[in-house]
Amino acid sequence: MKITAELFEAFLKCPRKCWLRATGKAVGGNKYAEWVKTQDQSYRVSGIERLVEESSARRVATSPPAENLKTAKWRLATNLAIGSETNQNALEACIHGVERAPSEGRGKAAQFIPIRFTFTNKVGRDAKLLAAFDALVLSEALRRKVSVSKIIHGANYATLNVQTATLTAEVRKRIEQTVGMLSNQTPPDLILNRHCPECDFCKQCYRRAIDADELSLLANMSAKERQKLRSKGIFTVTQLSYTFRPRRRSKRLRDRREKYHHSLKALAIRERKIHVVGTPKLQIDGTPVYLDVEGLPERDFYYLIGLQIDNGDSAVQHSLWADTIGDEAKIWHSSSPSWKPLRSLY
Repeated sequence: MKITAELFEAFLKCPRKCWLRATGKAVGGNKYAEWVKTQDQSYRVSGIERLVEESSARRVATSPPAENLKTAKWRLATNLAIGSETNQNALEACIHGVERAPSEGRGKAAQFIPIRFTFTNKVGRDAKLLAAFDALVLSEALRRKVSVSKIIHGANYATLNVQTATLTAEVRKRIEQTVGMLSNQTPPDLILNRHCPECDFCKQCYRRAIDADELSLLANMSAKERQKLRSKGIFTVTQLSYTFRPRRRSKRLRDRREKYHHSLKALAIRERKIHVVGTPKLQIDGTPVYLDVEGLPERDFYYLIGLQIDNGDSAVQHSLWADTIGDEAKIWHSSSPSWKPLRSLY
């Protein structure tokens, strides 16, 4: 069975997405997914251009043949399509870039370092596993150990060295899981997760989940909790909603916070009502101050600070904007007289 880097990446995000992509199912369309794909492609092109500019023009090869890697003279190769076989499975990858470091002496082989580009500023576990997948495919093709891979990422084109040797075992395990899943004629169970908003198949999966009244519609429920409910014969949100039973709390537990009930949320969905646990008490002393901070956590960049101060029937509102990361420190330490209330909070 052929496992490509695209299928491997899809499996890391969602096994069902991998199955749908492998079987050629039509995508439902997702503007955010299209934006992510466009950003990734444009970042890769600009990143490759930067690498080529930094290298000697005579030592750069574009899409070189994979058969002559060991005897190659180039120092940098871009868009290298390569394949290998491992455990009767074919692996394929189009590696964004490969650095070839010359041998350090007679009898020593040249080193090959795969390069992967990602436009995000933070590098997650999945990106490191993808870099390790590239290294594994290259290693199997060369019959030579590839222990380091590079990830170039973020607005500043930062470089992260990934020790792929520590990830190879996990990559092989995920490949085996992918092969086993794709060997089945039926798709894996539909489970909504955090990747759904940026998935090509988001609309059709969400529509199917609603039709099936799938438990994964309750976003806070873990896989272990879903499995426990299924072992009790509870497979839908509606079934779960009938299991909620309000209980009177003992005096010794009165001051403790009530635990979260998935069954109560299911009941609220079925009845289309808002349920409040316990007896809420709202007591505000002094002047109410409402603070709102908006930003991009992936970039550690907070571009807006809003403050509203209520005093009786009137309210005063302040807003500070940062157009660039360099301006962020200024809005947090603003010397504006109208911003003194915020400065006194910390």
